[in-house]
Amino acid sequence: MTASRMAGLRTCALVAGAGLLLSACGGAKVGENDNAQASGGGKSDCGTVNLAINPWVGYEANAAVIAHVAEKELGCKVVKKDIKEEVAWQGFATGEVDAIVENWGHDHLKKKYIEDQKVAVEAVPTGNKGVIGWFVPPWMAEKYPDITDWKNLNKYADLFRTSESGGKGQILDGDPSFVTNDEALVKNLKLDYKVVYAGSEAALITAFRQAEKQKIPLIGYFYDPQWFMSEVKLVKVGLPEWTEGCDADAAKVACDYPSYELDKIMSTKFAESGSPAYDLVKNFTWTNDDQSLVAKYIAEDKMSAEDAGAKWVADNPGKVKAWLPDS
Repeated sequence: MTASRMAGLRTCALVAGAGLLLSACGGAKVGENDNAQASGGGKSDCGTVNLAINPWVGYEANAAVIAHVAEKELGCKVVKKDIKEEVAWQGFATGEVDAIVENWGHDHLKKKYIEDQKVAVEAVPTGNKGVIGWFVPPWMAEKYPDITDWKNLNKYADLFRTSESGGKGQILDGDPSFVTNDEALVKNLKLDYKVVYAGSEAALITAFRQAEKQKIPLIGYFYDPQWFMSEVKLVKVGLPEWTEGCDADAAKVACDYPSYELDKIMSTKFAESGSPAYDLVKNFTWTNDDQSLVAKYIAEDKMSAEDAGAKWVADNPGKVKAWLPDS
């Protein structure tokens, strides 16, 4: 998504290492045991699997389930590395990242790392269908029904003024690392708005929850699949229709976001390693509802990612069996 997007996102200081930014909490250091074999019980031929963890809870849900199955069924050692979306791709060449398990588009990165450098390969889709756009809380769509047409946004700009928007209406975005064309959209559609970043998925969710509960005007970036949509059914604002190539030049974007068929990206080295974990990640597929349920366990029910993944796996043995090598 580049939309946390992560209600359970840990707040971490970023440290630089070997050209790759990794979060200092909970994640492995660059080069730490990247080639170690799994120890203890389980199968020893899986070794270590380095999963990038991008900062939104839907991604964390994917990774939680994959990691649980890899560890318990295949005997792998899974190392989770908290890395921003685009930065994670840099780890394919160095071996620091084996897999990205929820990728939102990024055609320019696919060209660079898959086509040109040949250090990564694209896997089959996750089964999740992704939507990005601008949304308002339900009460606003009911009170101002024409607000869901972008052509009417300027007449409502005063409603969205905040102390951070400099006299303009505020478009609230999440983490600056998420996939977003919002600043270009504001400029190219000649909207009297300013993009302000909440800083994280958690902050974005909190803002929308308060906006609906307290009837506070709010328009902002959001996405689906996202567990929060089952709590507050945000209403999408219609931007100019997306057509092929309308977003090719990032500076000139004046159209809505496309629909995304979310996929997985793995390092070429990992794909050629013979590790059973490669087949697991390749075969992994589930639905938006599956992901949102695990994400809710993490973000709303306050379960650890490990416990959330274990619960879903225990409840869905048939789906899990289909992902396993030689199943």
